Amino acid sequence: MFGLTKYFSLYDVWSPLFLVSSVLVIILYLGVTGPFRDRFANSEPVSLRQKVMFIAGVLLFYLAQGGPINMMSHMMFTFHMLMMALSYIIVPPLILLSVPGWMWRFLLDRKPLRRLKKFTHPILSAVLFNVLFSFYHVPVVHDYVMTHYTEHIIYYIVLFIAAALMWWWVVAPVPEWNTLADVKKMGYIFLNGLLITPACALIIFASDPLFATYVDKDAWIEAMGYCISGDPAAMLAAFDGPEFFNWFNPLEDQQLGGILMKLIQETMYGCILGYVFVHWFRREGKDDDDFVELMPEGQMNS
Repeated sequence: MFGLTKYFSLYDVWSPLFLVSSVLVIILYLGVTGPFRDRFANSEPVSLRQKVMFIAGVLLFYLAQGGPINMMSHMMFTFHMLMMALSYIIVPPLILLSVPGWMWRFLLDRKPLRRLKKFTHPILSAVLFNVLFSFYHVPVVHDYVMTHYTEHIIYYIVLFIAAALMWWWVVAPVPEWNTLADVKKMGYIFLNGLLITPACALIIFASDPLFATYVDKDAWIEAMGYCISGDPAAMLAAFDGPEFFNWFNPLEDQQLGGILMKLIQETMYGCILGYVFVHWFRREGKDDDDFVELMPEGQMNS
């Protein structure tokens, strides 16, 4: 992956502007949650774990959407699915968990976002994200989005917002906006796992390569035109197509990509399921302790 600089410029592979923007976002977060925290009402210190999660989330998003993983996602479907998993399965919960509740309240108190609450619902959020994800991987849709820059950017932005809304009901640290009980959250995670399965299964068990941008040289060159500078046709004419950079044949690559997506999704959902279960168990234990403390001593001994 890091040998890409043999064939493409450092600028194309590492997207320095994207990297600088990511670093600036991290600095802004550390400033708002650190020295400038007192300017926000009811602000509280942010834990080191939250800061590490935010930095990890931003850097993973950069690698997926602007770094070498993004470049390799145009060569191998496996890296495409890795990019999708990082961007929409792993990064959103990291960001949601790392932003403190008082900061979310400040942001959500803005009038446009207050109105948004009326249109949010857990089932709608789950269906919206998984339908958008699955629809994107319909071959004709995928190839169209990959070869049309404006539609590509818009679709990825909408998909990220849908992913954040989907994850919000599970990990958001604002109780008044997140009213889903812990047991329902666990069912909600299972629902999301079921909804994304058909798309992964179709990719894994397809008998032929589905996506032209990974097997057709002309389609690949057109898609590559949005991630490399200069004349892509002239630069890529010497290569047979994406197969030059692929470690497997197109069908094996496609199958591996579907398997990788499903494994990452199941692992992440399992981690979040454990997170929700632990919080639910601790809360139930605390409620039992509070109940025992409130009981009259005679009733406790009877």
